[in-house]
Amino acid sequence: MDTITERGALHGATLSPLGNRLAVSLAPQCGRIALRAAESDRQRLSEALGFALPAEIGDLHVAGQTLAACLGPDEWQILVPEAEVEAIQSRLEPLRDRCSVVDVSHRELGIEVRGSAATLALSGFCALDLDAMPSGSVTRTILDKATAILVKHGPDHYRIEVWNSFASHVWELLACAHTEIRLDV
Repeated sequence: MDTITERGALHGATLSPLGNRLAVSLAPQCGRIALRAAESDRQRLSEALGFALPAEIGDLHVAGQTLAACLGPDEWQILVPEAEVEAIQSRLEPLRDRCSVVDVSHRELGIEVRGSAATLALSGFCALDLDAMPSGSVTRTILDKATAILVKHGPDHYRIEVWNSFASHVWELLACAHTEIRLDV
């Protein structure tokens, strides 16, 4: 019997690190849950999940390998290890009449951008003032023409969550920025 191997849109894509200036890599695969609920249910959902859902748009809650991002007044994206997706869904099952829970794990992939030139690399195709974006925050944005979620972990560490259909375009933009930084252009 043949074995089917799942491969992401950027399977095998690599860019050589530029010392401490720039490292671009695929983030480890993870589970992703899109959660929609009224703000009035946020506390109840947090208790069921066992971690706090951020209250303010753009805020993050990070604990271990779990990241909860508030993307809108009634919307969160939760990143967890793949093996925890079913457990999260089970914990929210008693509240299904109060929320929408959708496993979007295979819709997106993550790209890590790190180093002292990380902001410079992203600024070439992101209209946001990334220097003004606080560390520990998240936003929806457009990277050139691709919609994405951008997490700023610190001044030199970003994570891009992008749909698979846009991933190779975003990777090519990062590859161009990587070349310009390598050549000091």
